[in-house]
Amino acid sequence: MLFRNNHKYCLLLLSCFWATSLFSCKSNKQDANNERGGRPRGLKAEGYIIVPQTFQKDFTASGSLRPNEEVEVHPEISGRITAIRFREGSYVSRGQTLVQLNDADIRAQIQKLRAQRGLQEKLLARQEDLVRIGGISRQEYEATQTTIATINADIAFQEAQLRKTRIVAPFSGKVGLRQVSVGAVVSPTTIVASLQQVQPLKIDFTVPDQYKAGLSAGKTVFFEVDGQPEPFSGKISAIEPGADVNTRSVRVRAIVPNRDSKLVPGSFASVTIPMESSASSILVPSQAIIPTTREKKVAIVRKGKADMVVVELGERTNDMVEIVHGLVPGDTVITTGIMQVKPGMDVQIVRLRG
Repeated sequence: MLFRNNHKYCLLLLSCFWATSLFSCKSNKQDANNERGGRPRGLKAEGYIIVPQTFQKDFTASGSLRPNEEVEVHPEISGRITAIRFREGSYVSRGQTLVQLNDADIRAQIQKLRAQRGLQEKLLARQEDLVRIGGISRQEYEATQTTIATINADIAFQEAQLRKTRIVAPFSGKVGLRQVSVGAVVSPTTIVASLQQVQPLKIDFTVPDQYKAGLSAGKTVFFEVDGQPEPFSGKISAIEPGADVNTRSVRVRAIVPNRDSKLVPGSFASVTIPMESSASSILVPSQAIIPTTREKKVAIVRKGKADMVVVELGERTNDMVEIVHGLVPGDTVITTGIMQVKPGMDVQIVRLRG
């Protein structure tokens, strides 16, 4: 009798175990079905509420600083250097003599021509009296006049050659390292030194053709240079009339003051060009943008449910993106957990900013 009761008790326990196992498997199966394609579970996320704000649309370009004027100093004639009258790395003024070439032979030739001209002028004075009384022909008198004119032309040529023995600075600026020494024989192909005008400077940069309409002469641009903590500014002086056929970009040049000589020609510069400003722009954090193969989307919350909205993007900043079309003020954008968001999912915003 005791064995029969124990047997019944064991059967009862076994039935309960199988029933519990069957219910658990069914529950797990239902949970798995819900995860795969059934009703989506809820999501706790952070949100960003859309508020119209002022947005300055700037364009950043790479630029290079250049001297306002730059030239390699060459002699105009061949000759031997007799004096160097500049110090390397110093500032020189326009018209200042940099190098003096030997001019003794030219000066001697000028002195000779002036003596010949003096003799011919005395002869012409005597011939004036003779031609009046018929002592000589008019042709002889005019021949002497021609001789004097020829001598004057020769003197002018030699004086021009004499001026070329002085190599002068064509503009005020900073002279570089000299490439010659006193006593060297130079020719027009010899480089004496380089000369740069570093006050002011030029900055050249390129912008895409679609931004050309926002550029004009006199517009202020801003730029930064490595090694200089403060930003600098300049004004656009010229814009290329056409775009480059390969890059579809336009070359722009601005004039930059350099009174303290903090800027060095040849330096790289990051140029910022202020474009149009909008007082009612819609901006969202960049991490809220969901890229797809064909378009960009943003997840928003409407009445506690998630919704996916196709948006059109505009300009970007370091951490924000302008939304041109797709969102309106007051929309709440999901900024965290966006890879788990599905349309119709329950969403609880645990932190809101805007």
